[in-house]
Amino acid sequence: MKNKLTDLNNHLFAQIERLSDEDLTAEQIEAEAKRAQAIVRVSDQIVKGASLQLKAVEIVAAHGDRFLHQLPMIEDKTA
Repeated sequence: MKNKLTDLNNHLFAQIERLSDEDLTAEQIEAEAKRAQAIVRVSDQIVKGASLQLKAVEIVAAHGDRFLHQLPMIEDKTA
């Protein structure tokens, strides 16, 4: 996988830095704010996906591989 959650974190902090730029005009601030909203929407979906994967792993950890066939995001490397 190319992108990691740490990359997402870096993008979010970079956007905060762009929004904090005191040299921006009102128009540039508005454009950056719209960009930030789009980044947040995409970020939310990425975090929700990661959370779902974590829950699936927790199920396998708690109950063994009994539910593995119902969790397609977890690859069974033992088969």
